[in-house]
Amino acid sequence: MFDTLSDRLSATFKNLRGKGRLSEADIDATAREIRIALLEADVALPVVRAFIKQVKERASGIEVSQALNPAQQVVKIVNEELIGILGGETRRLRFAKNPPTVIMLAGLQGAGKTTLAGKLGKWLKGQGHSPLLVACDLQRPNAVNQLSVVAERAGVAVYAPEPGNGVGDPVKVAQDSIEFARSKQYDVVVVDTAGRLGIDQELMQQAADIRDAVSPDEVLFVVDAMIGQDAVNTAEAFRDGVGFDGVVLSKLDGDARGGAALSIAHVTGKQIMFASNGEKLEDFDAFHPDRMASRILDMGDLLTLIEQAEKTFSQEEAEKMASKLASSKGKDFTLDDFLAQMEQVRKMGSISKLLGMLPGMGQIKDQINNIDERDVDRTAAIIKSMTPGERHEPTIINGSRRARIAKGSGVEVSAVKNLVERFFEARKMMSRMAQGGGMPGMPGMPGMGGGPGRQKKQIKQAKGKRKSGNPMKRKAEEAAAAERKAQGGALGLPAAEEQKNFELPDEFKKFMG
Repeated sequence: MFDTLSDRLSATFKNLRGKGRLSEADIDATAREIRIALLEADVALPVVRAFIKQVKERASGIEVSQALNPAQQVVKIVNEELIGILGGETRRLRFAKNPPTVIMLAGLQGAGKTTLAGKLGKWLKGQGHSPLLVACDLQRPNAVNQLSVVAERAGVAVYAPEPGNGVGDPVKVAQDSIEFARSKQYDVVVVDTAGRLGIDQELMQQAADIRDAVSPDEVLFVVDAMIGQDAVNTAEAFRDGVGFDGVVLSKLDGDARGGAALSIAHVTGKQIMFASNGEKLEDFDAFHPDRMASRILDMGDLLTLIEQAEKTFSQEEAEKMASKLASSKGKDFTLDDFLAQMEQVRKMGSISKLLGMLPGMGQIKDQINNIDERDVDRTAAIIKSMTPGERHEPTIINGSRRARIAKGSGVEVSAVKNLVERFFEARKMMSRMAQGGGMPGMPGMPGMGGGPGRQKKQIKQAKGKRKSGNPMKRKAEEAAAAERKAQGGALGLPAAEEQKNFELPDEFKKFMG
């Protein structure tokens, strides 16, 4: 959703690189480009004015004029101001001291309230709560049935005593649901209300009656992030007519320009609390202004990525895999383990979305968007077409076995061959990292060895010991070297023993015939 804005801001910051000091003209030009980027992203004009004013004031101040890198300092200012207009700190749900906590969803028809009720129910269940979804949208055709289906998929309970389709009193259903929740020990009640195609008095009155009947702890306004400026106008109308405590953005994965998300918190004074960014029930989470600002500025969202990994991977499983990779050059790590790891990553969500959370990925977003998610399924099909013995020891896979596996998985023989080769390369690389060697040709990971110091040492060793320019010193060094050679090999062993035990690393053997 924020791709266009992100691209414009990145291009703006590029123009600042290499400048030792920012002039007034530089600041004005940068502010103008940021203003255009925000207006193109459909951000409300009052928000743009306030944002640009703050950025210009801070950029003209002493904090930039004394900075070593003005471009980085401007990025820092823009990042902090983006966090500010997105709401500042993360806003958490308020839970009632005496259960059940009542959460009322309000918004226009088509905003995605019913689906979002299921997503919120699943999210609450994952947080250790016992939610109950209540069907109070008794006007839209099949709304009650839709909520029941969504609740079943989310694995949460639903209270739907009325059939809907114009039959039943939504206010009474909402009132009765509280007693039902108390009797069945549900600690959170999520009330799904009816919407309209536009703001009208009947909609406002019904929402206000339900609010008065159940006294909700939180009233969440659900807004479609794709409707642009109208989202802000609708939010203001609901705030004045019914009142709400927080905002939930739906359809954040759409191709709209994202101005609603950047405007709504600033204009209404109510923070965005949750965001829905996909069709699946899992595509829903708390809204973090700082993380969203980082994504917009292409600085990644590693915290969310780590949280998703922690939900999917258990510590015990991770340690088990690490021990397999660390032992005997990773040969204990089999294709079964590789498949299990791949399926765990798939549970975290779309590969494109996961890569998009890494810093700097905006520069290759076209390649990321073109990733074929079905490649993971094809790889899984190839591995599952192998026998247990082949998965355990892929080196036994010869030509006839490759042909059988290819036929069983519906791929070309070359695909099977490529998969096995890629597996060996990946295992070798992961094994080096697990043993502290770092990635080949790259600095080591923190805490895993193979860092810059180690690399410099290896390069220095590879160059060999340099001869001194002092003739007397060089003569003494040559004499010492001759004495060492007479006593034994370069490794401190007898020369013959050294030759007998020397063995090339596996990756070099293929080049030696």
